[in-house]
Amino acid sequence: MSGFALLCALPWLLGGLLQAGAGAGGRSSRPTPSKAADFDRVYVGAVNINREELYSFNYTSKPGQVDAVRVYVKSDSEDLQYPILFVVRQQKGVLSWQVPLIFRGLYQRTYNYQEVSRTLCPSEPTPEMGPSEQIIFVDVASMALFDIEYELLVTRLKSFQLTTDKAFNFTSSPSQPQYFLYKFPPDVDSVIIKVVSETVYPCSVVSVQDIVCPVYDLDHNVEFNGVYQSMTKQAAITVQKKDFPGEQFFVVFVIKPEDYACGGSVPSSIKGKGNHTWNLQRTKSLQVTIVPSIKESDYVQAMLFSFLSFLSFYLGSLIVAFVHYVRVQRKTSAGRYSPDDGSGTVATSHPITTGTPEGSSYGAIDESSSSGGRQLSSPERGPPHGSDTDSSVEEESDFDTMPEIESDKNVIRTKMFLYLSDLSRKDRRIVSKKYNIYFWNIITIAVFYALPVIQLVITYQTVVNVTGNQDICYYNFLCAHPLGVLSAFNNVLSNVGHVLLGCLFLLIVLRRDILHRRSLEAKDTYTLEYGIPKHFGLFYAMGIALMMEGVLSACYHVCPNYSNFQFDTSFMYMIAGLCMLKLYQTRHPDINASAYSAYASFAVVICLAVVGVVFGKNNVWFWVIFSVIHIVASLALSTQIYYMGRFKIGTPNFGIFRRAVMVLYTDCFQQCSRPMYMDRMVLLVVGNLVNWSFAVFGLVYRPRDFASYMLGIFICNLLLYLAFYIIMKLRSSEKLLPIPLFCIVATAVVWAAALYFFFQNLSSWEETPAESREKNRPCILLDFFDDHDVWHFLSAAALFFSFLVLLTLDDDLDSVRRDKIPVF
Repeated sequence: MSGFALLCALPWLLGGLLQAGAGAGGRSSRPTPSKAADFDRVYVGAVNINREELYSFNYTSKPGQVDAVRVYVKSDSEDLQYPILFVVRQQKGVLSWQVPLIFRGLYQRTYNYQEVSRTLCPSEPTPEMGPSEQIIFVDVASMALFDIEYELLVTRLKSFQLTTDKAFNFTSSPSQPQYFLYKFPPDVDSVIIKVVSETVYPCSVVSVQDIVCPVYDLDHNVEFNGVYQSMTKQAAITVQKKDFPGEQFFVVFVIKPEDYACGGSVPSSIKGKGNHTWNLQRTKSLQVTIVPSIKESDYVQAMLFSFLSFLSFYLGSLIVAFVHYVRVQRKTSAGRYSPDDGSGTVATSHPITTGTPEGSSYGAIDESSSSGGRQLSSPERGPPHGSDTDSSVEEESDFDTMPEIESDKNVIRTKMFLYLSDLSRKDRRIVSKKYNIYFWNIITIAVFYALPVIQLVITYQTVVNVTGNQDICYYNFLCAHPLGVLSAFNNVLSNVGHVLLGCLFLLIVLRRDILHRRSLEAKDTYTLEYGIPKHFGLFYAMGIALMMEGVLSACYHVCPNYSNFQFDTSFMYMIAGLCMLKLYQTRHPDINASAYSAYASFAVVICLAVVGVVFGKNNVWFWVIFSVIHIVASLALSTQIYYMGRFKIGTPNFGIFRRAVMVLYTDCFQQCSRPMYMDRMVLLVVGNLVNWSFAVFGLVYRPRDFASYMLGIFICNLLLYLAFYIIMKLRSSEKLLPIPLFCIVATAVVWAAALYFFFQNLSSWEETPAESREKNRPCILLDFFDDHDVWHFLSAAALFFSFLVLLTLDDDLDSVRRDKIPVF
């Protein structure tokens, strides 16, 4: 009986022996008992492979109260092979990390932190649940064969929920990120999160995340959820209530281990080393303020303001047109005024042949002219005026088919004193078709240019919305009002002025064109033989360019960045070039550049602008080559203008440059004689000095914004030429009528105001996104538009007035014979 009892007890004895052996040779399989711990108390301990510590923290959570807990740990160990592992378990999930905590930088550099502080996912019981008991377990363990000491501190956060319009200050570091909760008030649909810091570095990241656990609050995972942007001294994120069903969100603040993303450099003290212990060396003080954004009524008010402001130009144009109609009717009923009335010009010995037959050259010099005395065209040449068409398929060879004109060019264009009749000898229909090609070509260019642009910016905006990466686009985030899929609707809306005023300018030109055609059909002598020859092709092209500038500028501002900067400036180059061509064509209708060569030149300029932005930064050789090209092109164009196109660039011995050198040597050094064409010489000398100054400035200072530098060259040349034209007009005793005078004054005033706002830099894609945000400023107009939006408004009006100046500048010559209108 005793043997049977011993046999039954044998399994229990074997089990006891095995358990004792396990306790002696390894860790016990029993769970480590937890230690009841208190908040706000520092616990110091040591762990190894055989010993781990488990702490439990209990608290009561009440409905309507958000309880957040923060865990702080520290260890002096720098052993990366045996780190201390911290695992925090709570009701909504598990959070774990190690100490030393390792962050990776550029080129696989590592940064170690021995002090770590993390905020746990907060708990908020629903009213239906009532008060509930919450328990948090903190497990501390290590696989080290030796003891590793640590410190543990768990606290309950008293300031976890952010309040509207109340600034909150705190500090953060890479190993001690911070995040806070914000709940939308009932009457607020949109807010702006404004974050500022007194120091530029360390670089940080601000993120807005939905109420989801775990919260992504470390450098390597902060981009996994929500919307985020990098920051140096300033950041701003607009958040809409509709994007968060729970009407609340987390604002997360992460300090990056390196400053490379914000434009900083790697400290020289760590170069060439492996791991680096930083602890709290990269602490940053931050201040966050959440303020309400604008309401829906503000969007409506801004849109009404934008459209009504520019529709008022339509009303003003209707009033001016009506007044002009009434004056014309009165003059018609009272009898036409004398042809020489108000001409104020020196008479010429070459009268214009009156009663020009239909189809003949308008403004042609008769047989008493020194041009050779041949009638330049006859009624039999070409179709009658009634069959005139605006077809743009006229070949370039059709523009100069009259041998009489070709034989007379060299004689006429090298005369000492030229009059408009000398340079308006070609058939009107052929010349008009030549200029209409500008209009049809720019429409083709606009369509082919705009379609891929629109597709690209839609893709950019989609990427921003899907990834939440707000470093892709360079907005003024302090005044970026979203609407629909657009992140900055105000920057897009402010370009409506270019489109509306461009359309209005086309209507004004169309009205003049129709009236001019009617006069031609009526064989009106004043239309055929007096005033500046009317060609509207370039004006139509300018109107389309103004509209396309608005469209492409709006596309650029959908997501402004380094990759699409040329969208905003391409048509500005074309507008400046077309304006110069139109100003030159006014008094040189027969010798202006063809549309094909003009647009090819614009294409070269745009290519140069792109190459300059991409390769021109601190590249000395690029600036040397560009400056040489700029100076040579200025000299070539000056010689071409000085001799009215009579010397070609393509001659084998570079005749244009050879001629320029010979004239300079003969007139200035050998004989010191007065230049043959003094007025043109003064303009070209001043123009070359300005362009050479630009070239030297670019070579010495190498401006970073090459696109604006190129645009400045174009605008300065345009303004210089316009000023020369107006001065010469007044010098020739010609008058400025009230409408062009008003347009000139309005152009000067509006351009001055527009340029002031243009130079208020609110962002810059030449810098990092974080550096660009340092320039952001709040809205200044209707709490909706910023300085750059005001630039859009004013520049649209300024361009419109500039176009009207070119359109109406020579209206005083409509009653002056063309052989009395000087050429300059």
